[in-house]
Amino acid sequence: MIERWALVSGLCGDLDLYERIQSDLKKQRGIAHLFVLGDMIGPDRNCDALLTRLRQPKRGDLQPNCIYGWWEEQLLVAYGYRGEPAQSTQNRTTSIQELRKAVDPAHVSWLASLQFGFIELDCGLIHGSSADVGDQLKDTTSPLILLDRLTRLDVNRLFTARSGQQFRLTLTGGQIQSNVKDPTGEQQNEQAVPKRSVVGIGSGTNYTLYDPASDRIEFLSVVGRSNPLKLGFG
Repeated sequence: MIERWALVSGLCGDLDLYERIQSDLKKQRGIAHLFVLGDMIGPDRNCDALLTRLRQPKRGDLQPNCIYGWWEEQLLVAYGYRGEPAQSTQNRTTSIQELRKAVDPAHVSWLASLQFGFIELDCGLIHGSSADVGDQLKDTTSPLILLDRLTRLDVNRLFTARSGQQFRLTLTGGQIQSNVKDPTGEQQNEQAVPKRSVVGIGSGTNYTLYDPASDRIEFLSVVGRSNPLKLGFG
């Protein structure tokens, strides 16, 4: 039996959007797991109803497995659970104030308990990347950076949401050659690069289905349009 994953992000407090995604998933075959890769909250609307739904799923809901994202990180910084705020938010006091108003403090401990990411089979599921929750991997990102983010987790597939893009980039097998010079002389090293992939799952209305058994990816939206895979290589 097919056991596919559904991967979503960027709900930003929109319970109606989440309802539509849940409804869409019920029409798909073989969805066994739902992963919510962060940015469940945002400063633009009250997020309490969505957070309550995620924490207390309704009968018939696909059980959400949640990790924290960039907006959750900013809220946790504001409440003293994390260190310094991101540089891009230091001059956005209004946004952080609105974010605090959008989330009841009763949800903050739960948000603080969420993991940075998941490792499932040979896949890493993270909001940003293995380097940072705010790291935006795109379809134009250097293959060397992609390889670094993959090897940090020792996975063959990395699913990321921060950029909001839907894409799949495949790093084909090859070798990295390096020269190291020290007092004892010069050394040449070769490192094999296995075939690996980085997948952008999209955000908001766009989400991704993944079949671990066949390595098949499907990019969808809540209006039911299937987007063609955007392939690349490094």
